[in-house]
Amino acid sequence: MFANVFEMATKFKKYIIRPVRNIFVYCLLRSVFFAGRFLPRGLMLWFNGMLAYPLYWCLKKSRNITIHNLNIAFGPEKEHGQYYKMGQNMYVLLGKTFCDYALLANKTTREQFSKYFRFEGEENLKKAYDKGKGVICLIPHTPGWEFSAIMPPVLGYKSFGVSSRIKNPALNKLMIGFRESRGMANITRDHCYQTLVDRLKKGECLIIMIDQDSMNIRGEFLHFFGKQAYTPIGCARLAMDTGASIVPMFTVRNNADDTYLFKMLPEIPFEEKESELETIRYNTQKHNDVMESIIREYPEQWVWLHERWKTTPEMLQRHLEKKRLAKEQQSK
Repeated sequence: MFANVFEMATKFKKYIIRPVRNIFVYCLLRSVFFAGRFLPRGLMLWFNGMLAYPLYWCLKKSRNITIHNLNIAFGPEKEHGQYYKMGQNMYVLLGKTFCDYALLANKTTREQFSKYFRFEGEENLKKAYDKGKGVICLIPHTPGWEFSAIMPPVLGYKSFGVSSRIKNPALNKLMIGFRESRGMANITRDHCYQTLVDRLKKGECLIIMIDQDSMNIRGEFLHFFGKQAYTPIGCARLAMDTGASIVPMFTVRNNADDTYLFKMLPEIPFEEKESELETIRYNTQKHNDVMESIIREYPEQWVWLHERWKTTPEMLQRHLEKKRLAKEQQSK
């Protein structure tokens, strides 16, 4: 009986709740596009910023994850409510930045974006790009990560990005359309490594992010804010296999005048060690260190609601064993 109830609940969630939720999210985003045609940008940003306050209060799980992560990164808060306020400000930034991503959907050129963006350090990207061996654009998840992803092609550098498929099909198609309209080719993450290698060897820019936890991606446990964090190693592997340069870059928002800074940092030197594993671990740790330094400089402008330190060695081992058994079962 209980099994039947559980099965019915699962089907209800899959076939009713999830599709309705997907339609709601898609329509909500589309409504922002529509309203943006008639309402001033300042009013839209104010509304989305204000909406972030009750949303942050209502989403208890995400709020607790945010505060927990801030405690991991910076230690026990020095004053009561400090991390609550930081998380709240992050939500405001997210709300306004997502709103702008919709409002600026028709902007595709450097000239159009220059009204809203300040570009700093482009000489670092150009120097690496001119080598002709490809550039790995290492990007953290600040609220403006989608802007970071499209800025290299907007600035005139041939680019492609690798990303996981969004579970909402309509939203996935919409976001890919936004990226491609700015000149960024989108590659789905599944079995794509050789494609990434081939395009880097043609001298293109790869947009990649390694600052989130995922057991479905090959990684290593490395230091991040002084604690072991499961970190994707693809960036170091690609640099080792192609000779591509690694250039960190990020977008941060200035709430005072509703503009953005897109900053391109100097190339991270790649260093060979005695073994392939040592080389990958050493260089990936350097990438983590750069990501951490960016976040420490702009602590409210990183998406703390992601469970960055969730995966443990024990969890990973169980996950890999489960995959191995499933593969064996399929081969029978």
